[in-house]
Amino acid sequence: MAKPQPKGSPMAERSFKKEIEHLRIGAGETFRGEGILAITKALLENGVGYVGGYQGAPISHLMDVLADAEDLMAELGIRFEANASEAAAAAMLAASVHYPIRGAVTFKSTVGTNVASDALANLASGGVTGGALIIVGEDYGEGSSIMQERSHAFAMKSQIWLLDPRPNLPSITDAVTHGFQLSEASNTPVMLQVRIRCCHVHGAFQAKDNVPPPLTVKDALSEPRRDTNRIVLPPASFRHEHEKIEKRWPAAVDYIKSHGLNERFGPDAGKVGIVLQGGMYNGVIRALQRLGLADVYGDTDVPLYCLNVTYPLVEDEFLAFCEGKDAVLIVEEGQPDYIEQALRSILHKAGHAVKIAGKDVLPMAGEYTGQVMLDGIESFMVRHAPDILPDRGRAPNRPAAPPDLSEVVPGRPPGFCTGCPERPIFAAMKLVEEEMGPHQISADIGCHLFSIMPPFEIGGTTMGYGLGPASNAAFDGGGEKRPISIMGDGGFWHNGLSSSIGNAVFNKSDGVTIVVDNYYSAATGGQDILSSRASNRTKATKNPITDALKGVGVKWVRQIDRTYDVGRMRKTLRDALTTDHEGPKVIVASSECMLNRQRREKPLLAKAIKDGRRVERPKFGVDEEVCTGDHACMRLSGCPSLTLKMPDDPLRDDPIAHIDQSCVGCGNCGEVADAAVLCPSFYQADLVHNPGKAESRMARWHRRAIDWLQERRASTRLAREVVR
Repeated sequence: MAKPQPKGSPMAERSFKKEIEHLRIGAGETFRGEGILAITKALLENGVGYVGGYQGAPISHLMDVLADAEDLMAELGIRFEANASEAAAAAMLAASVHYPIRGAVTFKSTVGTNVASDALANLASGGVTGGALIIVGEDYGEGSSIMQERSHAFAMKSQIWLLDPRPNLPSITDAVTHGFQLSEASNTPVMLQVRIRCCHVHGAFQAKDNVPPPLTVKDALSEPRRDTNRIVLPPASFRHEHEKIEKRWPAAVDYIKSHGLNERFGPDAGKVGIVLQGGMYNGVIRALQRLGLADVYGDTDVPLYCLNVTYPLVEDEFLAFCEGKDAVLIVEEGQPDYIEQALRSILHKAGHAVKIAGKDVLPMAGEYTGQVMLDGIESFMVRHAPDILPDRGRAPNRPAAPPDLSEVVPGRPPGFCTGCPERPIFAAMKLVEEEMGPHQISADIGCHLFSIMPPFEIGGTTMGYGLGPASNAAFDGGGEKRPISIMGDGGFWHNGLSSSIGNAVFNKSDGVTIVVDNYYSAATGGQDILSSRASNRTKATKNPITDALKGVGVKWVRQIDRTYDVGRMRKTLRDALTTDHEGPKVIVASSECMLNRQRREKPLLAKAIKDGRRVERPKFGVDEEVCTGDHACMRLSGCPSLTLKMPDDPLRDDPIAHIDQSCVGCGNCGEVADAAVLCPSFYQADLVHNPGKAESRMARWHRRAIDWLQERRASTRLAREVVR
């Protein structure tokens, strides 16, 4: 087992300890940094009383910032919680239902919003007293890792107001301020949608003083409050729907209009105009610049109506913008085209004759990249206002379209990191498959989902975080072969213990579950979880997964503490598939995430080497003389450091296996070769830094002996060739 981290130093993908000190600046100073840091600073400036959330792209770093800023928040009387799931985070906003306390939670959308939807629906039904802000990381587009859906549907379904600010720091921080105020003015929770580029954009804004919450959660405990009208139970729940339409919606529209949340840019009048989501502003301006219709400062010749609030829409603002125009383009990324449909309905009811363009010139689905935006806006301008385009619809010096490289550049499917401890688990599964035939296998969310790609090609479905075993429930009735389910430790604690394991125990399922335990919520950045082996100053870790399994009634549990032991992994899996035990079988396969381990150990090793201490590091290689070049090792490993090279022997034409310098010395290649009885060509070499005098002397003797033997062998071979 890897050495535990130092006490009080939870692991994460990135530390923000240095940046956190910048959050202390006050009024009159300029804050410079990243979008997620600006959001955190804005929360502190607006008197937030509690903050929670669950990590996931693109807001994983926001959770890391909040965790690193926990001491600062404690000084201000702010409660921070790293929630067990998005549902737990959303439920935390219940503190703002009866109390005038501002609260904020954050998670990835749309998968996170799916998980949180029950709590969000109840919260939106009863309404809130204090400002309730839901910061959702809109993970849509080419950089996404999930199904392509939008948060907009959740806002419409539950009538939660949706902010989509322009991606610059002043707009983002203003959105936090107005989000709280809009929530309080309309007694409605507010979603603040931030895309990948919004989270990580850099810039500056004028800071204000951090403000302690007027009423802390500790203070609220001394004077409990309740209002049955805000509890979602008949008959109050029937009145909530009317309150949303008759009171909350008009109050929200009044606030949006009076505070100018939606913005107008460019001339007041024009032949055409563009209505756009706030998050699309930078892309629209860049496209107009390339068309010669805007300058480098963003001053545009085309009127723009920027929706920093995409729900609810303000009808009279939109109608006023359309006045005197022949055509209006609606820039709405993703599908369905909720905004376009709503705006068309507004125009139809008003009897307005302006022509609307949107998904006819812009794609219905997919991310609006720079090229997509340019092509769509240019198409609209050529169709409706060609006279204002320079060079008859072509921007000066417009670069040629980039070449299609899809036929030249090979695809790069996602895969495991070098040395990943999950790779040998799937190598063992392939060996069992070769022996016992294929099985029905369900996958789950997490790094282990890469097993569906070559070389393993394991797993057929992915239904949700921690739902791997549950998605195999239909096959758990005792067939000829037992189904196999994969689940990570993050998914186990998120949802899997109850929805998958508890479900299997209750229904006396016969399937096999492998819980991939890499000590962290690794896929989201390496945050600690209940079963982490680290000592965490503010969180309870070191809670074994096996104890939880036994606690809910699993009788057949096997713990493997070194997943690189492919032989043992294969034997344990075979036992699970063949045992006569009735009920669910669970294998907990544990080894530390290699990426996190390297982040932790590399600085320590570098310091030890610099200090002159002896450091020994294993490296692996392939003996060219022994390797046959059949590449079977790669089909069972897939490690990025295991590649091909041409042998030095000029008589051999085929490439052989080769381990490059990215090797981290995990030993998986050798383990796989041994378990699969492939070949003995893998060898281990220990690289010693700062060796002792005796060790250095012995190494020199070994080197001389090897050199002598090589020279002798070469001379003998030459003599034989002369004799022939």
